[in-house]
Amino acid sequence: MSKKILVVEDEKKLVKILQGYLEQAGYSVVTAYDGQQAMTAFRHEKPALVLLDLNLPLMDGLDVCRAIRKTSSVPVIMLTARSEEADRLIGLELGADDYIVKPFSPREVVARVRAVLRRTEGEGQHGETLAAGEVTVDLMKHTVTASGQAVDLTPTEFDLLAIMMQNPGRAFTRLQLLDGVQGEAYDGYERTIDAHVKNLRQKIERDPKNPHYILTVFGVGYKFSEEL
Repeated sequence: MSKKILVVEDEKKLVKILQGYLEQAGYSVVTAYDGQQAMTAFRHEKPALVLLDLNLPLMDGLDVCRAIRKTSSVPVIMLTARSEEADRLIGLELGADDYIVKPFSPREVVARVRAVLRRTEGEGQHGETLAAGEVTVDLMKHTVTASGQAVDLTPTEFDLLAIMMQNPGRAFTRLQLLDGVQGEAYDGYERTIDAHVKNLRQKIERDPKNPHYILTVFGVGYKFSEEL
């Protein structure tokens, strides 16, 4: 059964192009042209991934992303014509997994959809369980607990945590982490790792402002503490 992609975009010509490329790649496509339609479609269609434009009528993409994240960790890729980095980082902090800036190649969109879904499915993981302090990651079940409580992570957050936990004490650059979670590093995107790390700290650290697990390596990037 083909995976269902919800495309939320008010430019109908662009929707038609994306739908054609995604269907050619083997996906089923559901479309919405404003934020309210997007939420209705999301609740009823239960897509495997959402392609979400930021600049939407009735309810903007940031509000849609915020609403989705209240109930679901389904992957979200933002589509935006906005050049301001702040808008993209806000979306990532709300829990989006990736973003693509217009104008873009439809083939790039399909490649990014494949990459995010591949991570969601956990390909290449062999039932290993990672544990450090009060944090436990089950790679097969794709679950995380912290301080005995289940933690709901997006696919990107999960992969970042797994990569760092598998290499405790190793300092990763942002570009290395981006390459690890996307399978490909895109120029200018490495700073988005900061937003994902901020989200991770909020979810697994007792005091996110004084992290115990995910540590900043100044001038380099991040590492997972080996002193646990």
